[in-house]
Amino acid sequence: MTRGKRPAQFAALAGTLLTLFANAAVADDLVKTESGIVKGVAAASPGVRMFHGIPFAAPPIGELRWKAPQPAKPWKGVFKASEFGPRCMQAPVFSDMIFRDRASQPMSEDCLYLNVWTPAKSAQERLAVMVWFYGGGFQAGSSSEPRYDGENFAKKGILVVSVNYRLGVFGFFSHPLLTKESGVNASGNYGLMDQIAGLRWVKKNIAAFGGDPEKVTIAGESAGSLSVSALMASLLARGLFRGAIGESGAFFGRPPAGNAMQVLSETEKTGTKFAESLGAKDCAAMRAKSAEELLSAAQKDRSLQFWPNVDGYVLPKDVATIFAEGQQSHVPLLAGWNAQEASWAVVYAKEKPTTQTFPEQLRARFNHRAAEILKLYPAGSDEEARKSAIDLASDLFIVYTTWEWLEMQNKTGRAAVYAYVFDRTPPVTPDMKVNGVSPEELGARHACEIEYVFGALKSQPNPWEPVDFKISDAMASYWANFTKTGDPNGPGLAKWPVYDGGQSPSMMHFAGEIQAMPQAHRERYEYWSGAAAEKATTH
Repeated sequence: MTRGKRPAQFAALAGTLLTLFANAAVADDLVKTESGIVKGVAAASPGVRMFHGIPFAAPPIGELRWKAPQPAKPWKGVFKASEFGPRCMQAPVFSDMIFRDRASQPMSEDCLYLNVWTPAKSAQERLAVMVWFYGGGFQAGSSSEPRYDGENFAKKGILVVSVNYRLGVFGFFSHPLLTKESGVNASGNYGLMDQIAGLRWVKKNIAAFGGDPEKVTIAGESAGSLSVSALMASLLARGLFRGAIGESGAFFGRPPAGNAMQVLSETEKTGTKFAESLGAKDCAAMRAKSAEELLSAAQKDRSLQFWPNVDGYVLPKDVATIFAEGQQSHVPLLAGWNAQEASWAVVYAKEKPTTQTFPEQLRARFNHRAAEILKLYPAGSDEEARKSAIDLASDLFIVYTTWEWLEMQNKTGRAAVYAYVFDRTPPVTPDMKVNGVSPEELGARHACEIEYVFGALKSQPNPWEPVDFKISDAMASYWANFTKTGDPNGPGLAKWPVYDGGQSPSMMHFAGEIQAMPQAHRERYEYWSGAAAEKATTH
């Protein structure tokens, strides 16, 4: 071999090795991302690989606190993606949250990590991708929760990516000085920008895991579902996904039935008040505060809410207006709610509703509207009063806003809409409690569908019955089909009709029997829609 021929031969050999690496990357647990090589681990299910704790952005600490997420720093060698990253800074708000975060550092401002579950045997498979955003009221949550484990979905032929995003004061703090320094004349929506950064990471890197960057569906529950509605409205997220799934919640309506965002000028006032309470006069002083000090101060004054806002950048207008104008992403939407999203025992009133107390509660809360509301939520008996109180609490909390999302997307969107109601009460043991209340009393409560959707029933100690596993497998199949094609229907599943508007559109019901049924209680939702429109005209 002469010296002159070596460069060409080495180049050919290198090309061959790169091709082999690309084709076998997922099978060998090694994947080359934009920032470097990551090494995953085998899941319990044959053929499924897991990659936990991959950094998708630079740590938002120091000078990067309250700034848009920056690119992750490249690394040399192999990054062992075998542990979940730390959860973002948060207080212990919800007792049902269980975390599997990194043992050495379970919670940190340095929390912008994501996870991938893939069934692909090579980088050439181009499978559909579900990107999941957790719930928790924008105050708590983590992608490491066992109920969000993507292994079962991977067994059904899709990739799952779960993304951490900043919470509370770290994710949604606005201040005039932050707005001024931003370069985009906005502040506050850092948590939403983290989600968008996660989607951009998927766009650039998911093909190496065997996924198709053109077949991405965003999904979430509660605050994650609210996030999905916001991402559909944001120009910054346009083109990063082709489908959307929302479980319980959307940024529609106005109080008392709604989750309207404040505008930037209002959230800046909240931020200014918070900074003053800490004796901080500028951004440098605020960034000098420890994460623990900020978290503690935010918990002391619960009147200072840190929540997504209409900032003029991530969201140029409120979500409902963007949808009403038909300016949202025109992608298929699958969304719905649980039959008993809220309970009178934990949300609506301390005094048990009866034929006497429920009307009194309505008069105290709604004044001149009480009589017309009582017609929609009657109290002819104590049991009926109890049920009406549950229905009212559920409608005001989550149901109405999710219904409004379905309706608006059906009216102004240019893609199919599918709707569901989850009304299976999870079986419980006598000693089980959720915030001091028996889950059986709470019925098909808020968030209880998550384990069913992810096929993660065994992550909870409930005495599950065969029907629960049947419902779970069906829901996971519908969700996986929707991720693959934009249509939840498939072989072996009951027909799920398109939500087509009108006075009795069909909704899929998940209970002992899985079936499509005409929408119930539409008159209640239309009432709150009218009340929201009336309130809007008076402001």
